[in-house]
Amino acid sequence: MADSTIWWLLAGSAVAIELATGTFYLLMVALGLAAAAVATHLGLGLTAQIVVAALVGGIGTGLWYAKRASAPPSAPASANRDVNMDVGAQLHVAHWEADRTSRVTYRGSQWQARLQAGATPQAGPHTVAAVEGSVLVLVPLPAATAS
Repeated sequence: MADSTIWWLLAGSAVAIELATGTFYLLMVALGLAAAAVATHLGLGLTAQIVVAALVGGIGTGLWYAKRASAPPSAPASANRDVNMDVGAQLHVAHWEADRTSRVTYRGSQWQARLQAGATPQAGPHTVAAVEGSVLVLVPLPAATAS
């Protein structure tokens, strides 16, 4: 079996493991292994192939880590619109109880709602800020954007 075939098999295995585990870093390692296969096709020796694999995989992993570290952290799942489609939805609250809770009609059924900490209880339009279990956490909608 040719050396390049071994490198390609290793790269494919890294991609398959990445698909099973979901870690993007393994794709960077697979990229390094593929670069070593290309180095083999170019006629470089085994030491050079290993160095190419280490450099490309290591630099790719380092760049991806730096990109992820510089990105702002995502919101917790309960308040993340990408995870929960209810976050950001608008609804109407008729009244608030003394304990800052209410029953609201949302998506055709009754939901328990709680006012977000720091918000002033008032009747009217609200936005879903988070969903904690089956409780909607609401924040009043500013009057200018209420529709």
